[in-house]
Order: sequence, then structure tokens, then C-alpha cells
Amino acid sequence: MEAAINTLTTQFKSYAGNDGSASTLSKEEFRSLVTSQLPNLVKNASDPGVIDQLMGSLDANNDGELTFTEFWDLIGKLASKEGGFSQ
Repeated sequence: MEAAINTLTTQFKSYAGNDGSASTLSKEEFRSLVTSQLPNLVKNASDPGVIDQLMGSLDANNDGELTFTEFWDLIGKLASKEGGFSQ
């Protein structure tokens, strides 16, 4: 599990900061990360509407960027669904 956590944090950091803050994902950084790293778990990830809706549902403070904590919510949801834990 430690390797998985390291991979998640490393990937987040590698995409964050390309458009601004190194500690958050802009919409474009988020789109790039999702389409590149989660193409099989996020259906229609290349659709801008899907990215808008997904980012809106994760962006708790509505600042237009995702912190790692906000991004982590997506990881938890995807892992739960993939593992058969969500209803």
C-alpha cells in the first residue's frame, strides 16, 4: 500500500503546477491526469463535459482547482467502485 500511496502523490505532483500552483490541479491539469492515468476508470474522460462535472463535484471550496485532499475523494470513490464496495 505504501507504493500505491507514493505513486498517487507523485502523479498528483507531476501534473500539479503546470498551469499555476504546484499544490493544486487546474481543470486542464486534472483533465490531463484523468485521461492519461485513469482512462479505464473514468468513463468518457476525454469529454469536456464529463471533466467539468467531475471537477465540480470534487471542488469542495469552488475555487476552480483541486487540492490533493479534494483529488483524494475521487481516488476513494474509484477504488470503492472498482473493489465492489459502493452501492
